Amino acid sequence: MVDKLWIFDTTLRDGEQVPGCQLNTVEKITVAQALEALGVDVLEAGFPISSPGDFNSVMEISKAVSNPIICALSRAVEKDIQVAADSLKFAKRGRIHTGIGVSGYHIQHKLRSTPEAVMERAVKAVKFARNLVEEVEFYAEDAGRAEPEYLVRIIEAVIAAGARVVNIPDTTGYCLPEQYGAIIRLLKDQVSNIDQAIIATHCHNDLGLATANTLSGVMNGARQVEVTMNGIGERAGNTSLEEVVMAIKSHKEIPVTTGIVTQRIYETSRIISKLMNMPIQPNKAIVGRNAFAHSSGIHQDGVLKNRENYEIIDPKEVGVEESSIVLTARSGRAALKHHLSLLGFPMEGNELDEVYERFLILADSKRDIGRKELLSLMGEHMDHSALINLEEVSYQGAEGKEANASITLSLGGTRRHGAASGNGPVDAVIKSIKQVIPHQVILDEFLIQAMTKGSDDTCKVHMRLMSEGKPYHGFASETDIVLASAKAFVDALNKLPVKQK
Repeated sequence: MVDKLWIFDTTLRDGEQVPGCQLNTVEKITVAQALEALGVDVLEAGFPISSPGDFNSVMEISKAVSNPIICALSRAVEKDIQVAADSLKFAKRGRIHTGIGVSGYHIQHKLRSTPEAVMERAVKAVKFARNLVEEVEFYAEDAGRAEPEYLVRIIEAVIAAGARVVNIPDTTGYCLPEQYGAIIRLLKDQVSNIDQAIIATHCHNDLGLATANTLSGVMNGARQVEVTMNGIGERAGNTSLEEVVMAIKSHKEIPVTTGIVTQRIYETSRIISKLMNMPIQPNKAIVGRNAFAHSSGIHQDGVLKNRENYEIIDPKEVGVEESSIVLTARSGRAALKHHLSLLGFPMEGNELDEVYERFLILADSKRDIGRKELLSLMGEHMDHSALINLEEVSYQGAEGKEANASITLSLGGTRRHGAASGNGPVDAVIKSIKQVIPHQVILDEFLIQAMTKGSDDTCKVHMRLMSEGKPYHGFASETDIVLASAKAFVDALNKLPVKQK
């Protein structure tokens, strides 16, 4: 039997607590609508008592989305619960998520209370919330370190009081998968009224085990997972939505199914990364830039022969157009042959061997080998119109005013000039370049990283352009961010198929 697994997304509550990731109400609505399109079942929209902004955001999100249950967090305090209920008055279906610490650490050192007093507060909070909204979820904070017998008793009591979802957080990310799964199994086996509630997981990633613990919880009976896009959240983050969903999709032996539209994962990930100003690490599972990139010769050869040799997920399943075969010193003949064929140079046998030897010498001296380097390697005296060279860049701007920029490009020995305005110097320069190039491109990803320290930092810029559904990457390093951005944009352009203006 395959059960429904409820996807409870807390990107806008637990995820938004990350320093520097705060969103305004309009941005929160954008994220909420993206998560609705993704197919999440429950959307934890905020902690209304914490600020007027959070209260307003929960209320406006309730108006803006229709399908997910809108959830508001509260402590086990009547004022918190009442404010949460008020914020949900426009929700088509609302839920209050209330709870209290249940471990010895929390009871003694945080709450400075006793186990019986905490249980009394928990039951009282659930009953009060149940009189205000139809759905109540109880969180047993720090359940991963709670005394098992006490955890069973308090979960039994809050279900009797009206909680229909019981959240068992590994708040500090302390548990090992076997330990966390055993906690869920204990509740399934020993809580007498557990059939009246859904068990939820909420795992943190302090030891890098959040996804593993969540999956262990599901395999032991949990039927709701509390997750965030890109795994953002307090400290080392929360369980990653995309990792759990794709692990379940890849492992048919896990007896659950979700309503997530997986083809929207990559797009949703990028929306949240951009709005929260939180870059995604390149090697992040599922949504990282390198998640479907191959540079090892052995891997490249295997993928080119059959994708499933080294990819357990088809990139298209998560919204990525195709895998990337990246040419480096570790690439083999198969990858070189693949790229040369794309450029119109099909090769076999001794001819390929000869070019490959020269390729290795070149690759040892450069981090990445692009289209220009391959054309040079082939010894072809191509018409220089195939190459775009950035000759001059100038820009100016003032606070509160549009920036202006002008550029000069050389396209096959022909100098072309462009000028444009934008909402900043980088925008103005990119628009100036777009005026004179023979390509229609979309800037899909833009990442700036500091390489040194101080006000005279050297920065590295990575850009990913999309053209006719295919990705092209450009890189550049300069102390001037605007110049580095222009060079990275041109570097990506030079990897596109040749077109004439």
